[in-house]
Order: sequence, then structure tokens, then C-alpha cells
Amino acid sequence: MTDLNDKEGIQMSTRTQETGLETRSIDFIPEQERHGKVWHLGPMWFAVNANLTILATGVFGLMYGANLFWSFVAALLGVSVGTFFMAFHSAQGPQLGMPQMLQSRAQFGYRGALIVVPGVLVMYLGYNIVNTQLAAEATNVIVDQVVGQSVNAELLYVLMLALVFVVALVGYTLIHAIQRVLTVLFLMVFGVLTVGAVLIVDLPEGSFDPGSGFVWLAFLAQFSVAAASQMGWAPYVADYSRYLPSKVGVRATFWWTYLGSMTGAIWMMWLGALTTAAAGVDTGPVVAVREAAEGIFPGFGIPVMLVAVPGLLSVTVVNTYCAGLTLITVMDSIKPLRPTLRHRVFVILLVVIVVFLGATYGSSNFLEMFQNLILIMLYCFVPWTAINLLDFYTVRRGEYEISEMFKPAGIYGQWNWRGLVAYVASLTAMVPFFSIGEWFTGPIAESIGGIDIAMFIGLPVSGILYLVFNRYWPAAGVRQKKGKPGAKAGDGFLADQGV
Repeated sequence: MTDLNDKEGIQMSTRTQETGLETRSIDFIPEQERHGKVWHLGPMWFAVNANLTILATGVFGLMYGANLFWSFVAALLGVSVGTFFMAFHSAQGPQLGMPQMLQSRAQFGYRGALIVVPGVLVMYLGYNIVNTQLAAEATNVIVDQVVGQSVNAELLYVLMLALVFVVALVGYTLIHAIQRVLTVLFLMVFGVLTVGAVLIVDLPEGSFDPGSGFVWLAFLAQFSVAAASQMGWAPYVADYSRYLPSKVGVRATFWWTYLGSMTGAIWMMWLGALTTAAAGVDTGPVVAVREAAEGIFPGFGIPVMLVAVPGLLSVTVVNTYCAGLTLITVMDSIKPLRPTLRHRVFVILLVVIVVFLGATYGSSNFLEMFQNLILIMLYCFVPWTAINLLDFYTVRRGEYEISEMFKPAGIYGQWNWRGLVAYVASLTAMVPFFSIGEWFTGPIAESIGGIDIAMFIGLPVSGILYLVFNRYWPAAGVRQKKGKPGAKAGDGFLADQGV
């Protein structure tokens, strides 16, 4: 790759060491500012997944009629697939040193990269609204048990989002440190909860009988939700590895991210399915966990909720921080700017205000809202993730001119028709396979009983089209060797990384 630290045209901002606030946003991170250890990605993504929102994704198989065994299997397979894509995005961070959405300019163009932004912002805001509502509910469980009355939800939203604003503003390093602390707390408290739940919960007959309780609709619903929950991190997972030294290998970054994220997600989904199978599918995640905790010994629900609340808020911080980066990318794509701390303050404040309004006036039908949110997220990100990963690992083999991504008239152009056509064609091909509850069911999904297989259509369509376009009409900046796009002189960057 090119020596990027001396390139002109890369947006920089002055660090304010005195305040301790992160002032970089969509800037390239020069080598002298890189820091952290690659193993930090393990607890980072473990803690992000170890929360009540991910726990709730474990119940969809049960909702559609599967037993506990097949819900476990579907969740395991879905997480394994979704985390595979997400972890390969994480590996881009140390190599490119920039936010994930900005790097999409190489595939879609300087302004074309905005095509996926609506879906990304819906995800950030939707997850944050759900997380804030759950955190307030869990807080009131504690308060009610201690003092016998609840606190006004809107007041809790204000207090919680004020804390989210401060932590997101301080930025990257503090977020990583908090996730490491939360990982330790979670392992201790939820470890006891899990062991106790396995020993005491009263499960329906046949819960672990593989010979019964298999329903295709239920299995694929659980698989899709589990995969989507992990692929949802893809558009910003590299934002949390971009400060790592560039010498950190692709393989190490991939595996620390994969194992951390998968372990946290599977643990919570299985625990969610287990506690819900005992409490009933109409029980919300907070109530189900509390009942399981109190069943272990009276009063244990309080320490469980005391860990669950900061876990939910930490994910809200993660989403808010990256939503800010995405909004600054939008602003820069419309009119190039030199990002400053003032920009970060503005966009983070905007995000928390919208989340407060959404949490206050949004739907209280948690499971329906959550399922629809993550399905829409899956539809938006499946074609994007295929195009982005193939571009990095196959077409360009890690070879990018970073400075050109900051130039409206750079080599990547305003609009890259290859990525845009592949993305739109893939979304179009997926529509007949959509199954979004009462919102919309495509004709093919309806004909097969409401089973959603859109993911299995979108991935190959977008990937094949993008490869074909770049094979016969190579984009600017794609090096070629013997007619094959993406080959790098000297056998390539990725070969040196062990890939």
C-alpha cells in the first residue's frame, strides 16, 4: 500500500490533548497516532453483543413454533455466518485507517457511497431507541425493587442519553476501555445467571428433542435475525479498529473480532431462548431475565440489572459515535469540509435528541419493531457487504489511494456505476423474497409460507455482478496483471498479511 502519512489532500484535524476529547472523525489516522492492542477487539465486540437487545434475538425461533433445540441451532448458524462477514470488515480498519462508510467511496463513488447511508442511520437510531427503552425498563426494575416505586421514563431517557453523549464525545479510546471493564463484569454476573438458569428453569416437554419442533419458517426466521444482528455491525466495525497500528495483520484482526462477537452473541441468544422458553414467548427480555435471576436466589435480579443497564448504554454509545461519523461523511459528501471537534459535538447531540424523541414517542411493541428493524437492516447491508468485501479482498487486494477518497474529483469519481448498479440490482432481486411481518411480504416469500430467503439471493447477485463489471470494465485505480483486476505487483498486500 502507498505511504499515506505524507499524502497531501488527506483531511486532518488538530488534536486537543488538554481536553482528552477525540477530535478526529472521518480523518485518516496517521501511523504516529495509532495505538491499542489487537486483542482489545475481543472484549470490545464481546461486550457489544452481551446485552438484552441481542438476548431478545434468541426468541424468534420460539415465536414461530420451533423448540429450544432448533432455535439454538438456527441462532448458532446465523451468528456464525453473519460474524464471518462482519469480522472481515473489521480487518480493513488497521489497513485503511478510516471509517467504514468513507471507504465505501472506492466502490460507489464520492457521493454514490451515500446510497447505503439511510439504512445505516435507521439501524443506528432504531437500535438506540430500543436500547434506551430497555435500559429505562431495567433501571425501573432496580428502583422499584429497592424503593417501591418507578421513575418517570422520560427523565431516565434524559439522564442516560446525557451520559451517552459525554462518552461518545470523549471517543474511541474511552469506549474501548469501558467495553473491557464491562466484559469482566458480565462474565462474573451473567456467568452465575447462566449456570443458575440451566439448573433451575422449568422447560416445556420436548424442548431439546431434535426429532420434533422443527419448523422451516421458525428456523429461517431465527437464522436471518441472528445473521442480521451480526451483519448489522459491518458498516462500522472497522471504525473501532482503525486506530490500531497498520502492522496488525488481517488474520489477527479477523479472529479477535470474530471470536469476541460470536461468543457474546451466541451466549446471549441462547440465554434469551432459554429464559423465554421458561417464562413464555409473550414475556419481554427484561422480565424473562429478572424472573430467571430471582429464581436462582431472591434479590439476584438487582445485580443482573445493574450490569445489564450499562451494557445497553454502552451499545448506545457505540452506535451514537458511529452515527456521528456517518453524518459527518454525509456532510462532507455534499460539501467537502475539514472536520473539527465542533462537527462532532453537533452530530452527536443531534443523534441523542432524535433517540430521545424516538424513545419517548416510539412504539412500545418491542419484538415486532425489533424484528422488522433488523430485517430491513439485513436487506440494506447484504448487497453492500458483498460489494465492499469483494472490492477489498479480491478486486483491489487492499490497494487504495487513500487521499483520493477525500477528493470529489478524485480517481474514484463522484459515482461508481459498478457498485451502484450491482447494489440496486441486488435489492431489486431481493424484493420478491422479502417477508417483513405485516409491513410487506413479497410474492415468492408468500408462496413458500412467508419464509424469508432474501439474504441468499442478495449476496450472490451483488457479488457476481460487481466482479463481472470489474472484470470487463475495471474501475480507475484497479491494477491489473494478466488481465485480472486486483493483482498487485510483488504478489500483493494481502498475501503478506497471511490471507
